[in-house]
Amino acid sequence: MDKLLQPDPGLMIWTIITFLCLLAILKKFAWGPLLGAIDEREYRLKEERLAAEKARSEAERIQKELEEKLAGVHAQSRELLAAAAKDGESLRAKLKAQAEADAQAIKEKTAAELAAEKNRLVAELRGHVADLSVQAAERLIRKSMDAGVQKAVLDGFFKDLETTKAGRN
Repeated sequence: MDKLLQPDPGLMIWTIITFLCLLAILKKFAWGPLLGAIDEREYRLKEERLAAEKARSEAERIQKELEEKLAGVHAQSRELLAAAAKDGESLRAKLKAQAEADAQAIKEKTAAELAAEKNRLVAELRGHVADLSVQAAERLIRKSMDAGVQKAVLDGFFKDLETTKAGRN
């Protein structure tokens, strides 16, 4: 045990040389690749983080664009619905006005036809009345103007009229 407490200079030099050789070997074959792998991993993590941030910002930009487009589509659809409702209302009003105009025209045409038929019937009736009056006047003139004769002629005229009327029906 005594030798452990007394250092040997030759042994010390060889221990230091061996230690330095071990450090050089470890640096070249262990620490170098290990530090290179750590640096490479750190670089990849930075790149992945930057790519993730870029992808997130791109996703946010796309989401904002989609929301804006969706809002535009909603606004456009509301405008189209409002325009369609307005067009429908104007078409309904136009069709209603056209129907009212057609109904008024039919009413006026029917009134004109009724008036023409009435005028034709009145004219026809006047013609019959005039014919009857002429016939009655002729019979009265042929006979004497005696009241009794006049009454008999009128009675005969009315009987002839009824007979003619019954024959037509």
